[in-house]
Amino acid sequence: MKSDSKLFPTSTHWGNYWIEKNDKGVVAVHPDSRDADPSPIGQSLLNTRDANVRVARPAIRKGYLRDGLNSDGAARGREGFVEVPWDEALDIAANAIRRTVHQFGNEAIYGGSYGWSSAGRFHHAQSQLHRFLNFAGGYTFSVQSYSTGTAQVILPHVLGTPALQLMREAPTLEDIAKNARLVVSFGGISMKNMQINQGGIGNHSARTQLTAMCKAGVEVICVSPVRDDVAEFVGAKWWPVRPNSDVALMMGLAHTLHTEGLHDEKFLESHCTGYRQFSDYLVGDSDGQPKSAEWASRLCDIDAEQIRALARRMASQPCLLSISWSLQRTEHGDQPYWMVTVLSAMLGNSGLPGQGVGFGYGSLHNYGFAGRRLLPFRPAALDQGRNAVKQYIPVARIADMLLNPGGQYPFNGETRAYPDIKLIYWAGGNPFHHHQDLNRLRQAWAQPQTVIVNEPYWTATARHADIVFPTTTALEREDFASGTSDSAISAMHQVFEPYAQSRDDFAAFSGLAYRLGFGEEFCEQLTPRQWLEKMWAETTGRAREHGLVLPEFDEFWNSGGYHAPLSALAEERFALERFRADPATHPLKTPSGKIEIYSEKIASFALADCPGHPVWNNKQEFLGSERSKQFPLALVSNQPITRLHSQLDFGATSVAAKRQGREVVRINPTDARRRAVSDNDIVRIFNDRGATLASACLDDGVRAGVIVLPTGAWFDPSGDDDLEVHGNPNVLTRDVGTSTLCQGTSAHSCLVDLERFDQPLPVINAFLPPPFEQNMHNA
Repeated sequence: MKSDSKLFPTSTHWGNYWIEKNDKGVVAVHPDSRDADPSPIGQSLLNTRDANVRVARPAIRKGYLRDGLNSDGAARGREGFVEVPWDEALDIAANAIRRTVHQFGNEAIYGGSYGWSSAGRFHHAQSQLHRFLNFAGGYTFSVQSYSTGTAQVILPHVLGTPALQLMREAPTLEDIAKNARLVVSFGGISMKNMQINQGGIGNHSARTQLTAMCKAGVEVICVSPVRDDVAEFVGAKWWPVRPNSDVALMMGLAHTLHTEGLHDEKFLESHCTGYRQFSDYLVGDSDGQPKSAEWASRLCDIDAEQIRALARRMASQPCLLSISWSLQRTEHGDQPYWMVTVLSAMLGNSGLPGQGVGFGYGSLHNYGFAGRRLLPFRPAALDQGRNAVKQYIPVARIADMLLNPGGQYPFNGETRAYPDIKLIYWAGGNPFHHHQDLNRLRQAWAQPQTVIVNEPYWTATARHADIVFPTTTALEREDFASGTSDSAISAMHQVFEPYAQSRDDFAAFSGLAYRLGFGEEFCEQLTPRQWLEKMWAETTGRAREHGLVLPEFDEFWNSGGYHAPLSALAEERFALERFRADPATHPLKTPSGKIEIYSEKIASFALADCPGHPVWNNKQEFLGSERSKQFPLALVSNQPITRLHSQLDFGATSVAAKRQGREVVRINPTDARRRAVSDNDIVRIFNDRGATLASACLDDGVRAGVIVLPTGAWFDPSGDDDLEVHGNPNVLTRDVGTSTLCQGTSAHSCLVDLERFDQPLPVINAFLPPPFEQNMHNA
């Protein structure tokens, strides 16, 4: 560090850093010294004040400023903005909220946010937004997440435990190294995803832990169409399975276990219910089709004898089954999660240390990699209050809601109706990244009367708003962070003054709250620093209840954070371990108290695509389906290496990985040759939902018939045909629920084609500001 510089601690969802700054600005971003394998995404923090992408002043869409609630919503994303003073923008937004509530009720407000904008506990945009809307009388909200929405529905039915708890309690890497000899990983254990942890991460230990596991003699099989879904240093055997065929492979394994008498009948009797109904289906008694290794081979494109040999090996040595989040983001995505649970039950190893099933390894860092010594309390977060509105939707059904007000849809055994949304308020997220079929979302987004967005950057969501409030970034305010299953609580110091006229979300909502008559209740007459001190006092109180003494706020703040000594934390015993040891004393919260291989409750819903036990369903977007004759490539739209979702796509780490300014699509050399595509060519990827441009990278680590285009390139439609020019795969993905039970996203069931793009390259505008016009009111 230079002698005239000062260091400021901060925390992100991808790690802790120290920002080095002098009187000329930021000099460097230094990873925290306690981080064994820091993420390079942190270097993009150098670019957070890029004037091309920052929202400098409150801005209102031209047509909305002129016509108000009667403006044409179809102009969103196509029309320029007018910058106005804060007071004018707050008055207009408060009036829109007031009129919406008066004319249509609070149910007509959709409070959208996805929570990833900041790792901070106070300046957490989702919490700030929901607190504000709850004081305003409530709002229609969303349940589940895009990441794990389907798992969050199916797993409580089958295992009686919340999905996120099961993921948090995945068998630890230390237990796997000690107790297992084989890991069969469906969907991989991806190092790129383990850069990330919700709420922050004190130490990226995954590489060290996986290396130790391999040295202990544990072999890994990677079942995925992409070889590097398990890191090369693990030395995994690659099974390049056909995308979306994992359930068939699992059933082929199960059929071998059953017909060769390798299943654990005692465990199936003592800890499970419904195996007979499932086994009748498995051997074909109920439908005439045995789910044999030969049957599975035709679907998954893995040799039948190879399947049988793996089943025998799984039964003969300690085995862990791993399943990634990606498998439940497919057509019928509930089935692989249910079926992998059944497969583990047949092996009789559910709840054994280091064995059974690990849900979500390689999806976030700390699931499976945090060990057993976890903080026994949750650090305080901003109180969101109580929502008086009970209307909600599954988060992945936003476009359906906006396009079909009053329309009925099935969800988790109920028949629900979509509300009629007149106002969207979004803070801390980017639906034009997360959602599927973005051209359809644009149509849906045109329906409400008003869209308000709090946002530091000119993302596609900000560009599709009527009112945009410029908000600060984490480096422009004070906060503290604590990640899921992490032992660190990290101070986040303010490095910069707020950019231009930006304000933090708390200030923006405070201004609206006072205009709507509940300012004192919302603010509690506390400054942001006083809120932090209040929340720290609550956190220390919770810690004290568990025998932990945290430092006073000033000491915590000045030291940059608190790392709980592992010796002070007790080892946790996980729910499935307690159930296995004594199912009578620790039954699961299912109707039977056991693992539900057959669920009477799900069967009672009478759903064609999700009966009472796991099944194989034929799929529309599947290599070999009728649709694949028109679109013969399966698209894998996985998480990016160089950013979190779409965050900091303009930053140095993300931009350096692009080619000709566009996202890189990986394609098998065989598929490239058939299309006369060479490395670095710009290609057009298309189907009947849309088209995007990307730069080709030939890679034999991608199965033939598959292409890989990561998510997160900022949505940049260009021209009359709305060709997306930046490489955003969500113009191609399908906006259809995973099943009538779960209604999650099915983004990973997507067929496309690809061709070389020989026309003049369109200009990329994603990282340039939208057009501005003169304030007509002040002209």
